[in-house]
Amino acid sequence: MKEITIRIPDVETAKQFCRMAGACPFDIDVFYNRVLIDAKSILGVLSLDLSRVLNVRMYGEDKNFTALCEKLHKLAEKVA
Repeated sequence: MKEITIRIPDVETAKQFCRMAGACPFDIDVFYNRVLIDAKSILGVLSLDLSRVLNVRMYGEDKNFTALCEKLHKLAEKVA
């Protein structure tokens, strides 16, 4: 299991995030406070406050998805 903080800046990035998560053969969760969302659900991800820094928990490894998360992590660091 790997956990990383990210920030999703816009709807297009959220779509890309969910599409890439959907291609992964393992579970991925996005959470903030007490809200836990399946990262493969575009409606779930869009229901989160995208202005916040979010936590992502991956239960497997995919280098393309990890690269996207690391890019989004850099955005989260700028906010913090």
